[in-house]
Amino acid sequence: MTVAERRSETASHHPLRKLIGFATKEPVLSVLVVALIALQCLHPRPWRSLPGLVDWQTVLTLTGLLILTKAIELSGFLMWMAHRVIRSIHSERGLAFLLIGLAAALSTLLTNDVALFVVVPLTLSLHELTPLPLKRLVIFIALSVNAGSVLTPLGNPQNLFLWQTSGVSFGGFVLGLAPLCAALMAMLYLLAAFSFRAKPLDLSKDAGIHDVDRRLVGVAAVLFAAFVLLADSHHAGIGLVGVMGGFLLWRREIVLKIDWLLLLIFVFMFIVLRSVAALPWVHQTVSQLGLATALRAFAAGAVLSQAISNVPAAIMLAEFTRDWRALAFGVSVGGFGIAIGSLANLIAVRLSKQRGMWWQFHLYAVPFWLAAGAVGGWLLLHI
Repeated sequence: MTVAERRSETASHHPLRKLIGFATKEPVLSVLVVALIALQCLHPRPWRSLPGLVDWQTVLTLTGLLILTKAIELSGFLMWMAHRVIRSIHSERGLAFLLIGLAAALSTLLTNDVALFVVVPLTLSLHELTPLPLKRLVIFIALSVNAGSVLTPLGNPQNLFLWQTSGVSFGGFVLGLAPLCAALMAMLYLLAAFSFRAKPLDLSKDAGIHDVDRRLVGVAAVLFAAFVLLADSHHAGIGLVGVMGGFLLWRREIVLKIDWLLLLIFVFMFIVLRSVAALPWVHQTVSQLGLATALRAFAAGAVLSQAISNVPAAIMLAEFTRDWRALAFGVSVGGFGIAIGSLANLIAVRLSKQRGMWWQFHLYAVPFWLAAGAVGGWLLLHI
């Protein structure tokens, strides 16, 4: 090895170069770490108190869903399902319409996060069978779960919170949010019609033989249903112990192959976003907004979600307004725009495993947020 080669190899293993490489590869995690350090310098709080800011129920639920989704993926079932889908759908636009509708429908009952864990892996399997604009499809799936989940109290955490605190009935909540959900879905389909071509799907990569590990997919399906029920009743920890323990003993590689960094990102995100939401000047600023009118409550939810995500925004703003519908409209619209507006956006981007997703995501999500804000404000005042 020459001297120049030795120097090059030494430079590539330099700690600073490694750190820069990691920051480039994991920009969200890097930004969160820097933000946490800055917050601790400007407004320090005991380090021991930081774990208390994490919604561990959500983290445990995500862990279980990651394991179960990985099990279904490794069973070959998603590839088999993808084969069936592309044999019944004949165009790129038709496939986009199907995936958008499927994701939105699932999100109304299974929550937006769970819907992503079903539809995004299916989309990845479809991409293995036929060339697809994968990044664009995942972006539209993320937008669709945010739009579809608006409809019911079970669709997302902020809806569940507002439903429980408002005292309105399940049916009353659905009727109140139905106009916004319908408008968002119509806008999304209209945008999809212009964003995807009607060209036929190329099936040259589909070999036609897709073996399925029926035992694995059967076990995973049963555990998936049981785990969602346990998580919905706030017993995700018990469900995770069963799921993780069982797969570690039976198929350990399933647990080892999940995206552990995604879980770390969520831990840091809860700490950073809730630390920001707890800053005295943030509360003082919100209290001075005067949220007595529906339009102001709506605008506050839509805008504040861009800074601290829509779930913390809903919890904070509920202290300053009793207009649950205006606030629900606002934080629902706030799920679009900047990626942290909804944690579902982060899940979708991570599940896609595609580089360069962040810029392309915002090219669609920010204009959609602006349009949704205008439409949502009009609907709130006139319907």
